[in-house]
Order: sequence, then C-alpha cells, then structure tokens
Amino acid sequence: MKRVAIIQSGYIPWRGFFAAIALCETFVFFDSVQFTRRDWRTRNAIKTPQGIHWLSVPVQQKGNFQAPIDSIRIADPGWWQSHLKSIELSYRRAAHFQDAFPVVRGLFESVADLPTLSQVNQGMITALCRALQIETRFLRDVDLLPREAMAAMQPTERLVKLSAAVGAQIYLSGPSAKSYLDEQEFKALGMQVEWLDYGRFGEPYPQVWGDFVPGVSIVDTLLNLGLDQTRAIVSA
Repeated sequence: MKRVAIIQSGYIPWRGFFAAIALCETFVFFDSVQFTRRDWRTRNAIKTPQGIHWLSVPVQQKGNFQAPIDSIRIADPGWWQSHLKSIELSYRRAAHFQDAFPVVRGLFESVADLPTLSQVNQGMITALCRALQIETRFLRDVDLLPREAMAAMQPTERLVKLSAAVGAQIYLSGPSAKSYLDEQEFKALGMQVEWLDYGRFGEPYPQVWGDFVPGVSIVDTLLNLGLDQTRAIVSA
C-alpha cells in the first residue's frame, strides 16, 4: 500500500525525520504553511566539548511574521561556512569523522548558493537521502494543490487532499498530530492513518563528548556511526 508523509522541511533534521521518509513511497514538503520563528525550520543541535550547541540559519524576518516557510530568504549567503566549521571542530574525534565528514561537507556545499530557507532545507534533506540510499519520491505541496486553495482549508482537509493527490492509501503522521487530526476524514476517502512511534529513535549510540543526548541533528549520527550504520538505523 502506498504511504505518504507530509511534513515541513527542517534544517539538518534528526534521524527520526529520515526514518519517516524511508517508510514512505512519497514525501511531501509542507512548506506553504506559516513560518514560525526559533524552531526546527531554522536550527538544529550538535554536541560540542562545551555541551549542546545550536546551529541557526540566519533569515530575513522583518515583516515575515505571517509569511509561508517557502518565502523566507537567507540573510547571510556565507552562513554555511561557520556551521560547517563548528561541525568539523566538534566532531573531529568522532569514530567516523574521516569517512563521513566529506558527506556532510558535500551537503553544505550543495546548497551554498540557494537563496531561500526551503531550498536549503529541502536540498540538504534530499541530498542526504540519496547518500543513505533512500529512494522515496519528493514533492512540494504547491506542486499538488493551489496555494490559495490550501490556505482556505482546515488542517485535516488539507492533508487528506494532498494524500489523495499522490494516490496514497496510508497517511503517516507523527504523534503530535493526534491533538487535531480527524482520522474519519481519511477513512471517508478510503485511506488510513498510521502513527509513527519515535520511541526507538531515542535509543543511545556512542557519541563524542559525554553522556548520550537524543534528538540532535543526523549529522551527529553520521559522524559517530558512519554512513552504513546510519542507513541501517533509519531504514530499519
């Protein structure tokens, strides 16, 4: 049965994000919705000798409080260089730094000239999925339904129509959506909802710099475990 996930793009997300992608035949970037400040769209965490450090993408926020995610522009075109240097300095003692850091560097270099936050996030996610041999098809919500029509829909209706547009029988959702998602709307069109359990992605693995910290960027997983073991985790 064809499965779809519909999620906003995030900045170098954690391993659970990629596990959701790997479970689906189609993944839809849900970036026509409103941009929110100081969340996973613009930042993520890595481990350093001093503790958790947040890497934040600088964006042009003035006047953008109601703007959609896919309209937000990068404020500093050289932003990625400092992020890459922070990762290099923080993980050079990681077990798989030598083989995995070139992959990480390639991710940043591939998006260096992109002008918008969505393009950066989507570009890094799709490039990393290729490196992890995840063969999921990627689409944008605005490629499936008119932006104005989606803006007028209720949350569940929008997800139902996007799922139907890709011919999905199963909509894969994270547990946080249980507070608002109406499963009956999916059932009315012959689709079912599956809830992804992120619990297993909190299981510890060897990390540099002290006790295990869950939920950090997949960059941490790659550099500590390597490409092959990261691939096995997200595709299990």
